[in-house]
Amino acid sequence: MVSTVTTPIAGEYWLWRDQKIYFVKASENPKDATMRPPLLLIHGFGASTDHWRKNIAELSQEFEVYAIDLLGFGRSQKPAWQYSGDLWRDQLHDFITDKIQRPTVIAGNSLGGYASLCVAADYPQSVAGIVLLNSAGPFTDTSPLGSKKVNPIQKAIGQTLQGLLRQSWANQLLFSFVRQKSRIRSTLKKVYLDQSAVTDQLVAEIYRPSCDQGAAQVFASVFSTPQGKKVDQLLGAMTCPLLVIWGEGDPWMNARIRGAKFRDFYPSLIEHYINAGHCPHDECPEIVNGLIRKWYGSLT
Repeated sequence: MVSTVTTPIAGEYWLWRDQKIYFVKASENPKDATMRPPLLLIHGFGASTDHWRKNIAELSQEFEVYAIDLLGFGRSQKPAWQYSGDLWRDQLHDFITDKIQRPTVIAGNSLGGYASLCVAADYPQSVAGIVLLNSAGPFTDTSPLGSKKVNPIQKAIGQTLQGLLRQSWANQLLFSFVRQKSRIRSTLKKVYLDQSAVTDQLVAEIYRPSCDQGAAQVFASVFSTPQGKKVDQLLGAMTCPLLVIWGEGDPWMNARIRGAKFRDFYPSLIEHYINAGHCPHDECPEIVNGLIRKWYGSLT
């Protein structure tokens, strides 16, 4: 059972392309931390630096730890831009270059995992290693989340809905529905195996950014952004160490099938399957923190 309500560490802002980007920095033992690569934590869609509150305090005892809100999420600004993996890739690379100033291990959950892969593939000089936790992103020959193949009728319906949701009125209607606290709680309960981890605090942390100016436009971008590079293409361009942690009970993706695809394209990876859902770092923080610490030992 997940413990405790923890308070997020206070962060600060970094100006990137004239937009305020929120980030957190923590290091309990800076002398020892400089002996290892820093760790940068990247949240998934709809989440923020708050989603790492159970990980930052413990991991910062051994590493210099950063967490950042991707543009369009959390406490970062939400301009009406075209959101994509390339945009977040550039944000993360520039953050490492400007603020961290040395090669960094990037850990990403879901959408944050895909953004991490984009950095590792296109800016290898910035990356000392990658940690993926139920990473999103399509392979060339599979659906985006590694689920079962969609039949033609489902595909047609999906395309129709996608076109409809490009209309501002329809998107606003859907956004108003999914951002309700009751709907957020219901969704979380579907993707967390341990229901005790779905707390009022977690629901509030996801709800709060949805009230920001521009949040609805960011939500709409999901339905209009062209697909970026496929995961197999990104893995083919990578050379850094890779740790993959799967919450095996994730209802949004078949972790074992998807894990096999990662293994096919990156045989040198280290992988672990744990009894958790889509967000293993929040549901099983002690296990995930331990796996990351152990893997770090292989980097030096």
